[in-house]
Amino acid sequence: MKTFIKIIFVSIVLSSCNKNNENADAYGNFETTEVTVSSEANGKIEFLNIEEGNEIKKGQVVALIDTLQLHFNKEQLKASIATVQSKSASVLSQISVLNEQLKTAKIEQNRILNMFNENAATKRQVDEIEGKVNVINKQINSVQTQNAPILNEVKSIEVQIAKLEDQIKKSQVINPIDGTVLTKYAEASEITAFGKPLYKIANLNEMELRVYFSETQLPQIKIGQHVKIVIDSNDSTKSYNGTISWISSQAEFTPKVIQTKEERTNLVYAVKVKVKNDGSLKIGMPAEVWLN
Repeated sequence: MKTFIKIIFVSIVLSSCNKNNENADAYGNFETTEVTVSSEANGKIEFLNIEEGNEIKKGQVVALIDTLQLHFNKEQLKASIATVQSKSASVLSQISVLNEQLKTAKIEQNRILNMFNENAATKRQVDEIEGKVNVINKQINSVQTQNAPILNEVKSIEVQIAKLEDQIKKSQVINPIDGTVLTKYAEASEITAFGKPLYKIANLNEMELRVYFSETQLPQIKIGQHVKIVIDSNDSTKSYNGTISWISSQAEFTPKVIQTKEERTNLVYAVKVKVKNDGSLKIGMPAEVWLN
């Protein structure tokens, strides 16, 4: 008799559990945006100051790729630009001398013109001084033309220096977001390359629960709506407050790993629910959604 009563009790408990599970309106798994941080430079990793599970801040320098060769190339270009600029200085000094000659010639020209107006100078003298002024102007233009390629060469070297400075800057690996290191792919002293992943990071302070609702449930939900999230915790359950942040505009076939309230529903709509994480929620953890 006791055994019979015990069997009935277990049956009632199982039936009650199944009924409670059926009360959940949707099921899904937690996820978050994962960012894979890669190297933007080639070379040896001088240091990589992260470990899996570390919480790091946005803007923190976590790694450095060897910049020695870039530094040498930059110094070489600086020496080249100094040499080219010395050529330009020589040309500019010639222009300065010619400008002084032009200044003197114009003074002489004005003096002869005044004398010519008073019939104290001849037309030949006027023509000679005008010719002299014109010759000096042409010489100045010629020297300025010689200086143009030099200036262009300087600009070209400055662009190359700027590119090297950008490469040196990108040799520092700067963490892009506040978050927790999920996976570490490299170690210090290894050789890395452009685009090669170094680590994966995600912000676990706020998780997203992706669930699926049937078409008949859509009128009951909207963006911004507060819902109840339930997860398993030891022999009981644990509840969280969630907010619907996104509802898919297109239906899709029911994923195999997801159960819905109506098991025979073929088409469902994906929904994301934001949940504050107290440290218990993990990526991939299953959960239930209960509508208020």
